[in-house]
Amino acid sequence: MTAAREILEQLRRLDRDQEDSPILIALDGGSGAGKTAVADELRRFLPDTVIVHCDDFFAANVAMASWEQMSAPERAARCIDWRRLRSEALYPLSRRRRASWRPFDFSRPSGLATETVTVEPASVVLVDGIYSGRPELADLMTFTVLVDAPVELRRARHDAREGGDESLWHQMWDPAEEHYLTSVRPPTTFDLVVRH
Repeated sequence: MTAAREILEQLRRLDRDQEDSPILIALDGGSGAGKTAVADELRRFLPDTVIVHCDDFFAANVAMASWEQMSAPERAARCIDWRRLRSEALYPLSRRRRASWRPFDFSRPSGLATETVTVEPASVVLVDGIYSGRPELADLMTFTVLVDAPVELRRARHDAREGGDESLWHQMWDPAEEHYLTSVRPPTTFDLVVRH
């Protein structure tokens, strides 16, 4: 059974109090785990679905030199601007309202793109990205999924996606992800863990 089919099977079993409210699903997991692939597959099975990418909410206001000085727990806590993710994307979509935000853009001095992403309300909102299951977002989520894969496979996928050796990236961010997935949101705290 594929990861997406496992998730669909669990969604069918959900006992929901508010049938008319959208389903928000956090697809969390380390870089290269396959979260986006699972989100894309789920969207094929679930009509009226939108995807919100956590990478759009990378903390644009923190300089690279500052990241280098932070501990792994500090990086894990600060790398995604969860307040902006919550207020600009998840809260409106959870209320069946249109959501708009400026995504992260490394090439811009402000760290934010000039164009705005606008997402219409939908019955299912897939929140794709590491840190999507943060405790600060839990009250908005209907279901949380940890997409998991062996570390070596995740690294290989990440490097292939980025076009080469990402050793420096891994040196900076792997410890933050490990801290998050062991101390903040260990696997036992998710509604479902799938291998991809």
